[in-house]
Amino acid sequence: MTTTHVRAADTEERWLLYDASEHNLGRMAAQIATRLMGKDRPTYTPSEPGNTHVVVIHSATAKLSGKDNDAKLYKHYTGYPDGLREVQIGKVRERRPNDIITLAVRRMLPKNRLGHRMLSSLKVYPGADHPHGAQKPVKVETL
Repeated sequence: MTTTHVRAADTEERWLLYDASEHNLGRMAAQIATRLMGKDRPTYTPSEPGNTHVVVIHSATAKLSGKDNDAKLYKHYTGYPDGLREVQIGKVRERRPNDIITLAVRRMLPKNRLGHRMLSSLKVYPGADHPHGAQKPVKVETL
C-alpha cells in the first residue's frame, strides 16, 4: 500500500468570491479557512496549501449576529506594562473594515509559515470593486 503526496502545483487553482454582506461573519470565516487549507478537496495534504484564492467584497458591511455589533472587542497587547488595548468593533469597522474578516480567518488557520502563506491567498475589499475580474472568481451563495 502506498501513500500519495499531492503537491499544490498538481491541483487546479480556483478563485472564489464571497459577499460579506450576505454571510454571517463567523460562518463565512470558518468556510474560508477550510477552503484555504484545502480540506474541502479529496486531495487534502496537511503540508501543502489548498491552492484556492478567496476574494471577499463588502467587508465594511459584514453581518454579525446577536449583540456582537455592540459587545465585540478586539484586544491586543502593546508590549509595555499595562499595555492591553481593547477596541470596539464599531471603531475597527470605521478605520479598517478589512481587518474584521482578515483577523477572523487568520485566527482559524494554522499558526506557522504555511498558515501565513494560506492567508496571502485571501483578498479583502471594503466595496464591490476588486481587481481580480480576469481570474473569473465563482460566487459562493449564502450558506
